[in-house]
Amino acid sequence: MKITKLLVLIWAISLNPVCAQQNNVSNPDFPTLENRYLGQKSPGIIPELFAPDIIRTEFREGAYAFTPDLKEFYFRRRGGVYKNNTLVVIQYKNNEWTESIVEPGGGEPFISSNGTIMHLGRKYKERTKSGWSETKKLGAPFQDIPIMRFTTSDKGTAYFDEATETGPIRYSRLIDGIYQKLKVVDIDMGNWNAHPFIAPDESYLIWDDKKEGGFGDSDLYISFRQQDGSWGTAINLGDQINTKYEDAYGTITPDGKYFFFVRSYGGDKADIYWVDAKIIETLRPQ
Repeated sequence: MKITKLLVLIWAISLNPVCAQQNNVSNPDFPTLENRYLGQKSPGIIPELFAPDIIRTEFREGAYAFTPDLKEFYFRRRGGVYKNNTLVVIQYKNNEWTESIVEPGGGEPFISSNGTIMHLGRKYKERTKSGWSETKKLGAPFQDIPIMRFTTSDKGTAYFDEATETGPIRYSRLIDGIYQKLKVVDIDMGNWNAHPFIAPDESYLIWDDKKEGGFGDSDLYISFRQQDGSWGTAINLGDQINTKYEDAYGTITPDGKYFFFVRSYGGDKADIYWVDAKIIETLRPQ
């Protein structure tokens, strides 16, 4: 049974709102793999499709996140029977990979560096002994902002976007468990600033943007923190990453080894790519 057919079957089962319905995949169509990165051969400095024989379908795959141990890969799927974005997970359990639906209509996932929180825009889940908790609201000071992607540094500082044409990327520091007043990130950005990824140590910020001189619909950019604490000039990630299509949702993996991003071809078609993270260091100003 193909994975896509399997998911249609799972969809028909009533979903537990707290935990994903699971179904072990142990058939010839689902390869036996190692327990990290879905057993894929590491890419070089040229971007490659991530696990195309496992997660790629004719639909839209995007908005992804790894757990720190790299044994759970969450992503959203849309298209066909998935009329709305559906949060899916592939996880390594009992020496095999399992794909299952977490919930329909899930937000864009980001998992904290300690693995205890899954952010989903203005909502989040907490890791419990039995799995992820029910979805909760983030609350003040974020409750009135249409957040798409909400990411955090090791210190808990939040960087997030806004689902509007001219919305800025903002941040909020976490002090004594309380998020502080929102501030706009001071970087030379364009008209569409979305899907930020803050480095664990806050030394750089990656986002996608529509700026003059880009390669396509939207391009991926990076800014490095300067010695005085300010942000450096926005740097286009170049034509190895950016194309005439919409390139977005850049992320460095929890182990710092790979750079992931999503390439969207329009409508309900997008794929997840990865490349050696060395490409980031080549852009760092000397």
